[in-house]
Amino acid sequence: MRLALYTGIILAGGYTCLTPALAADPTGDWRVADGVANIRVAQCYGSMWGAVSWEKQPGGRDENNPDVSKKNRPTLGMPTLINMKKKPGIDQWEGQVYNAKDGQLYSATITPAGPDQLEIKGCVMGFLCGGETWTRVAPPIPLSPANAMAKGAPKSPGAAPKAQGTTGATPPAAGSAPGSAPGSAAGSAPGSTPGPAAPKVAAKPGQKGAADPVGDICLLPDIAGFAH
Repeated sequence: MRLALYTGIILAGGYTCLTPALAADPTGDWRVADGVANIRVAQCYGSMWGAVSWEKQPGGRDENNPDVSKKNRPTLGMPTLINMKKKPGIDQWEGQVYNAKDGQLYSATITPAGPDQLEIKGCVMGFLCGGETWTRVAPPIPLSPANAMAKGAPKSPGAAPKAQGTTGATPPAAGSAPGSAPGSAAGSAPGSTPGPAAPKVAAKPGQKGAADPVGDICLLPDIAGFAH
């Protein structure tokens, strides 16, 4: 039985080839076999998790979930790889995979097959196993700040660090308070020429932004809540 999965992730521009040293790292953005979505895989709270971060057809709902309270939840940001633990001595992680096509959980493993492919295999009750190969579309993701906090890492003095899944505030183009910086659209002297607008920077994997609505998957409620 071929394990058909519905999952997702963001295509990152400027992706370059990875070195063999990264071959065993399952984190990053992966395109599923049928191309309908991508999965973002990250290490969260000591385990590997995966969540939908891009859909070919936006607006999907988890309508096949047997839990009535979850039938209307968006598939974007939905966990698909659940609490996968590394197996001793080999580059393989074992846990569960959620298949939104039938609303069921399956025992599963993920195994890097070189730097650009990830093999996922799932089984029902220990048999009827199937799987597919995902293709990397973005490089590995650094360890999540939420993960470091969960492990009890000491906090540095001073201002609290920003979470990876957030972006800094941007002053509004209009309606800003008097005394705004020169060159802004609002607050400029009469007759002056507004300065050039700041260039838009595409969000990197794991950072929430216009190009990445999911951001750090370790901060998603369904994942963060599981770990606490």
